[in-house]
Amino acid sequence: MADWNIEMERSATERGRTISWGLGSYRDVVERGLTAASDERIVSRIWAHDHTVWKPDPAQILNSFGWLHSIGVMSRNIPRLTELADEVRADGYTHALLLGMGGSSLAAGVLGKTFGTRTGYPELTVLDSTDPGAVLSCSERCNPARSLFIVSTKSGTTVETLSFFKFFYNRVVDFLGEKRAGEHFIAITDPCSPLADLAERYRFRATFLNDPNIGGRYSALSCFGLVPAALVAVDPGLLLERAMIMSSYSESSTGDAVRLGVVLGEMAMAGRDKVTLAASPEIESFGGWVEQLLAESTGKEGRGILPVVGESLGLPEDYWNDRLFVYLRLAGDKEYEKTLADLERAGHPVVTINLEDRYDLGGQFFLWEMATAVAGWRMGIDPFNQPDVESVKALARRMVDEYKEKGAFPEEEPSLVDGDIMVFGGPVSGNSGSTLVSFIGEGITDGAYIALQAYLQPGPRTDRALQHLRMCLRDRFRIATTVGYGPRFLHSTGQLHKGDAGRGLFVQFTADNAMDVPIPDDPGSFTSSMTFGLLKKAQAAGDWEALQDAGRQVVRFHLGTDIIDGLTRLTEALA
Repeated sequence: MADWNIEMERSATERGRTISWGLGSYRDVVERGLTAASDERIVSRIWAHDHTVWKPDPAQILNSFGWLHSIGVMSRNIPRLTELADEVRADGYTHALLLGMGGSSLAAGVLGKTFGTRTGYPELTVLDSTDPGAVLSCSERCNPARSLFIVSTKSGTTVETLSFFKFFYNRVVDFLGEKRAGEHFIAITDPCSPLADLAERYRFRATFLNDPNIGGRYSALSCFGLVPAALVAVDPGLLLERAMIMSSYSESSTGDAVRLGVVLGEMAMAGRDKVTLAASPEIESFGGWVEQLLAESTGKEGRGILPVVGESLGLPEDYWNDRLFVYLRLAGDKEYEKTLADLERAGHPVVTINLEDRYDLGGQFFLWEMATAVAGWRMGIDPFNQPDVESVKALARRMVDEYKEKGAFPEEEPSLVDGDIMVFGGPVSGNSGSTLVSFIGEGITDGAYIALQAYLQPGPRTDRALQHLRMCLRDRFRIATTVGYGPRFLHSTGQLHKGDAGRGLFVQFTADNAMDVPIPDDPGSFTSSMTFGLLKKAQAAGDWEALQDAGRQVVRFHLGTDIIDGLTRLTEALA
């Protein structure tokens, strides 16, 4: 054991000091923050589960420290993960479809995209959209007889996840019958959750009960991230080894985790509260996981750090002085070096994190979890709660109840109609294109950002159209832009949208559904009182109302039947 500890310390030193800090004029304020962290023993108090690091009232903080110890817990579970993966492979499964939202799906999605599909193992797909087209697309890709469905929800009550389960359970029953259906499902949830009961009732192949003291966005290195990873031949032991090295190094008050946390917190308090994440192509999906972690952990009490993910890096003059750039660089990658060097010379702070290979993401999961906890201390907020998330869920439930009672949603009057595009809310002047221009132009203040909220079917063409639109907005107004598909972003950035300083401008996109898909009332039942299209509509309406209640500026463009044409017209209006 002593030799192992010596080797771990050596590895921690070699792998831990892999970050370069281009902080420029902010170096002194960061050093003062690090001194405060040392004087107040922040790191040791976090490891000791001291809730007063953040708030005098323990509230739920005392039940939020499981992520600190999940590496050791999961290391003991590797044999079970390996056994399940071997069983699934031997049984000839070709697809693994993860049904989940937010923290229950994001880490698994990152690992699936980063490592890809290995011959002889199932292909991992994540379904986290209630769009009917998205549900049907996953259904068409998966042969029920050779697919394993991973039902993943911490609470066991997530409406989207349970709706997915009921739909796909019925599909498997259609193909194989009730006696064999359960063996095509596994559950990942907290002990005693309703999903744990469902898994027993419907005889799931396996149920993994996670530590209930781990919040969803801190659960990457728990069952939620590692069970799906193991199924597709990602080595959980190697991920945990890299995480253990980072964890060991993060016990120091001078480690990179505390330094990154202080940088994030100090930059946010100084007005550089937009963290623009760039990454080597092989690991670029990691930004989606960081996005939830930062946004949901820090966006509250009138403060927040906005993660800007997937943005094409521009010239220094394309940005206000509200950005911090973080570059996750795989060994040998030089794609962004010149661009980031130019940004640093222009006075923008730039942090570069070097990774040796893809398995170093294990260490990155822990690094960012600890850094976010430290940033919460520096910003004076509780990084473990999400007080504004429930408001949208409650409003969406109310919309669903009203629909079930009345058979229709409340009628809305558009502010403007231009061909197939209908505009709701926002300033109106002339036509749909100038409405967007007016909305953004009137809302721009120092530190503003625009969030494009696409309640549309995800897909490559829509991705490209939204990306083109956001870059036009960035280049025209020098404003930070984000893109999220609904309702998945409600489980990611939704908290920040309602809880931060209120400088966000929100553009919703909706469209007509080409077809709809009924949600069974119960597993095995073929009666339905709700559809995925109606659920998505209720979620969009609930989010709209929650944003307005929070005093945010919001406009909705209903694009009719041709989504790409509508997005293109709006983009051309900005050119």
